[in-house]
Amino acid sequence: MANAVVEPNEIFLNGVYYPTTRPVRSTLASIYPSKVVIGDTTKDSQLRSSIIAWSDWRGGIGINRMEGAGEVNRAWFSECQLRYKNHLVLPGLVTETTTPSHSISGATIGAINTLSDEVYAFWNGTNSESPVLFKYNNNTGSWGSALTQSAADQVTDSIVYTAPSGTTSLVFATYDSNGSGITYSSDGATWKTDTNRGAQFLVVWDERLWAITNAGQLWYITGDLDTAGGIDNDEVVDAQLPVPSGSITKLFVARNAMGIPIIYAATTHGLFAHNRDNAMWEDTQMDFPVHPDNGKGTVRWRDSVYIPSGNGIYKYINGNNAAVITVVGPDRDDGLPADKRGAIRHMAGSHNELLIGLDASAAPATIAATSLPYRWVSHHGARTLEPSTGFSSILGYNEMGWEAKWVSGTAGKSFDAIHISDAYSKYRVWWGHNDIVHFMDLPRDIINPSEVSEFSYALSAVHETPWFNAGQSEVEKLALNLRIEAQDLTATETVKVEYAVDYSESYADIGDVPINASVMGAASGTYVHTFGSKAGTTFRAIKFRLTLDRSTVVSGDDGYTGLEKFETPDVVSLTLEFRKKITPKWGHTVDIDLTNEYKGNVPQDLRSNLISAIESTTLVEFTFRDDGGGTRNYYVDVVAAQGLEYTGHDERGSTTISVVEP
Repeated sequence: MANAVVEPNEIFLNGVYYPTTRPVRSTLASIYPSKVVIGDTTKDSQLRSSIIAWSDWRGGIGINRMEGAGEVNRAWFSECQLRYKNHLVLPGLVTETTTPSHSISGATIGAINTLSDEVYAFWNGTNSESPVLFKYNNNTGSWGSALTQSAADQVTDSIVYTAPSGTTSLVFATYDSNGSGITYSSDGATWKTDTNRGAQFLVVWDERLWAITNAGQLWYITGDLDTAGGIDNDEVVDAQLPVPSGSITKLFVARNAMGIPIIYAATTHGLFAHNRDNAMWEDTQMDFPVHPDNGKGTVRWRDSVYIPSGNGIYKYINGNNAAVITVVGPDRDDGLPADKRGAIRHMAGSHNELLIGLDASAAPATIAATSLPYRWVSHHGARTLEPSTGFSSILGYNEMGWEAKWVSGTAGKSFDAIHISDAYSKYRVWWGHNDIVHFMDLPRDIINPSEVSEFSYALSAVHETPWFNAGQSEVEKLALNLRIEAQDLTATETVKVEYAVDYSESYADIGDVPINASVMGAASGTYVHTFGSKAGTTFRAIKFRLTLDRSTVVSGDDGYTGLEKFETPDVVSLTLEFRKKITPKWGHTVDIDLTNEYKGNVPQDLRSNLISAIESTTLVEFTFRDDGGGTRNYYVDVVAAQGLEYTGHDERGSTTISVVEP
């Protein structure tokens, strides 16, 4: 039962009742949290409210709960372009080519490549159905009829090989577990299949075409690939990989420790370097725990080799007798949303970015490590993976952060192939997904959306900020105003803004939805939303979701009329004005009368008990009310005491104390 005070001019402190000479004086003693400004430090007009401003998203995706100002340029996940400061715009327009007529059930795209300014693609079938080759017709936007040459088995890789004679051929690797070989052509009209030796992956080095079998046998060809009469030179058998069959995941060329380009083989067991002089493979320091996705799609980009493992990537720089390994994959920081995770299957380097194809048809999810006989240990610690379906995607890395270039609209479909090409005088990335070849134009330069008038944009995209708690999860915050600065709005180029609070994914709209030129009052400007009808909205953590849309008008040969596909809403900044508020703490000042006996305590006892309360190392109970529920019983520190005392044996006097809730 709570202690109470029922007498006038009385207080209760640390188990003792004291008389007072004047009313208790109460003050609000809580320390108001200092103002903070995160993001644009010039947004500093309010004295008591704090600011967080998002105007630079170049840090990329991957932060679910931000910590401090250093992560204000990050997103949790975004389909928008994040490469530009003060510009959040729609992603590039993706074209889905029409799937050609074929009778393959469950078809996937085995490989895509370019020969003589034309794009070719193999559609793979099951083991009982031969893959079929098609050439894209850029004038009609179709693949036409199947070419007369079909591969012997599943197509797994492709490369362009220029022989010492100057003849250039497009070569596809075709294999099953028993062998197969290569399918090739130098003119795109006449195709030849050679099945003398199996080929799973291909590489060109030392003016030779090299191939490796599913069993790890490396071989090469030194001469031309004669489309009329077969290979001019017999295949030369070289080194045998010291790993089990089916372990190799990629063949590529990169520098060795001396800075000399050599052949490397990525495998599920690690990275192996080819020793040409001794026709053997040498184990490198890139040794991984065994994992079925180790090395799939490994590529050399700029000065480094990027080796994937699941949805993680190791950046490997070799040279000057030293190797540097860093982790750069999209699984770092907080990773990816559950329905966007998966395994990297393919990678390709463009002028501005390293592009990866993330296959979410078997997205990773953590389960108990003890439920399976083997466990993969990554740089994040012990994780065991089980398959679940998600949305495959292409992500881009520019050595600053990751950006989603494209996200599939269909869940549970694999990512099949990726290829960068300048065919048809268009710099594009081509990829296969769900029995469809897609392509998207890529910028050759770093562009400014405000200065480029003919970049094609997608119809819609969603941008999601991290959860923001102002660095103080224990402090209640009050959202006051949200300012959305945008430009290039029209009736159909719009921005929808929603918010969620306290780690619930339930979103609420802000104000007029969506924001367009009519709502803004102009094509460019700032829209201000006031939370809670000026009373504000309380939150411990808050996040925002922006949906950018443009015109969906479709007509004409290219599917668009006018300049719709070149238009995008452009979000310049998003600024939240909020106030931090901690739980109120009260302080009280009391004048205690020590001149007479009170409730059985003489002045000496009263003074002794008061000193005990002052010197207590724990909080002491204090009240001067009788409210029946103890709601105004405070646990306090005595922080100040000043008194008048008689001398000698006279213990009478008075003392003024100050007590404060911590």
